[in-house]
Amino acid sequence: MTTLGFLYPGHHVAEDDFPRMEILLDAVRLVVNHTEVDEDVYETDALAETGAPGRLATGVVGLQRAGVESVVWASSGGSFLRGWEGAHEQTAALARAVGVPASSTSFGFVHAVQELEVARVAVAATYPRPIAEAFSAFLRSAGIEVAATHAAGLTSAAQAAAWDLEQLKELVTAADRPEAEAMLVPDTALHTVSHVTELEELLGKPVLTGNQVTVREGLRLADRRSWSPRLGRIFAEREAPPAPVARWGEGRAYAHSGKKPWHGRQIRSGE
Repeated sequence: MTTLGFLYPGHHVAEDDFPRMEILLDAVRLVVNHTEVDEDVYETDALAETGAPGRLATGVVGLQRAGVESVVWASSGGSFLRGWEGAHEQTAALARAVGVPASSTSFGFVHAVQELEVARVAVAATYPRPIAEAFSAFLRSAGIEVAATHAAGLTSAAQAAAWDLEQLKELVTAADRPEAEAMLVPDTALHTVSHVTELEELLGKPVLTGNQVTVREGLRLADRRSWSPRLGRIFAEREAPPAPVARWGEGRAYAHSGKKPWHGRQIRSGE
């Protein structure tokens, strides 16, 4: 059993996505601890403050007691709004505090895009325009081309948590562009786990969402892979090439083929 830890900002938004993912993934335990949020508002300073070192430290002890193998700060705005270097410093401090590898949702998006091997993406953000643009700038810092950035202009996590599938479809459709090879939906306050496959069918391309890539990032840090096609293409099992067939002169001939977990280059958040 692999135990992963998550620090989730605030309460009662979309943290119930995590037990859903735990059910879908094999032999994985997801431990979620909440951090304090002064005000539920999508403003640059307020979101950045949610990721302050003191706030993240409040949830560390409980995760240590749970024996987690990695920790992810489950917030997009609370990480990318600190900029590329600031987000690295944030996760480095978290790793020192908890004593295991640490990362954030924002780096989870970067690493997921790299694993999918796509060069160009579209961003479907719930945030106001300046915050949505800051996320796209963060992606560009990682060398990812952003074809389009759509901002829905919501003002709080509570508003995002109330959205249903139809509103999510409208969001990604508005953001989509033919040249985009994947769609990114960066808000961990959105309930998306139950809808990823439907969104991918709608667009005909991979869809990466906040809570989905957060868990994938925790697995990556723990050097563990778990598969569930119901969680989208990033969790789809990759088919390995068949093993070579031995020649008759080298002993009994045999061939082996089948599926096994695909391990791409493991990139730590500091790389």
